[in-house]
Amino acid sequence: MADPRRLEFGDFLRSRREKLTPKTVGLPAGSRRRTVGLRREEVAQLAGIGVDWYIRLEQGRTVSPSATTIDALARALRLGKTEHAHLKALARNGDRRSFTREIVPPAILRLVESLPHPAYITGQRWDVLAWNAAAEDIFAFGRLPEEDRNTLLLMMTNKRARKSYGAGWADLAKRMVAMFRATHDVWAGDPAFTELVARLREGSPEFVKWWEAHEIRSTASGLKTINHPTKGLLRFEHSSFQANDDPALKLVIYTPA
Repeated sequence: MADPRRLEFGDFLRSRREKLTPKTVGLPAGSRRRTVGLRREEVAQLAGIGVDWYIRLEQGRTVSPSATTIDALARALRLGKTEHAHLKALARNGDRRSFTREIVPPAILRLVESLPHPAYITGQRWDVLAWNAAAEDIFAFGRLPEEDRNTLLLMMTNKRARKSYGAGWADLAKRMVAMFRATHDVWAGDPAFTELVARLREGSPEFVKWWEAHEIRSTASGLKTINHPTKGLLRFEHSSFQANDDPALKLVIYTPA
């Protein structure tokens, strides 16, 4: 059975190949071009690797490309820094342990609860694991079943959350899908992640479209405008921080802007 992470590796290569044109990479367009984007042999030529080898990579077969090959593919496909790092991550032969929901250490829990501004802790699957009273006032995590406390699930399938972001929802949601894709692919095939993606596919047609595009983005701070039902229009600067005790945990803080 093919490794799901290898399949994601191949799918990512294909998605980037299809976004390029011969003109973009300095190749003649030619005639009777039926392939969307570049042909496989053109990518192999640009990367300086064999066509059969590239086809095996794109088909997600069990092969182990070297760091040199990964770098060559990144140059050939005009990958950005974040995309290049993602390709490297997918090529690694890390352990295949099953995902387990994280537990927030008491010290971090006390820290979150003591903060005056909205703050919460998420895990690798973007589950909301802990939050303070200020976050409850804005996001109402405590009113949700535990299985629904997931930031991407809330953004994509919760009508109240979608309404609160108004006209800015689509841009924000699309960015979140691209950021989550970078996390998901290294966990590809894990039942917990498979279940979450299935729920997102079922609950959001926009998710399906953006997911198939296979865009990748890194986590970044920024501004969010939230139209709260009782507090009115709120503007926050949000930032995230990794926990030294457990790098799987991420602290997110919303500071009034």
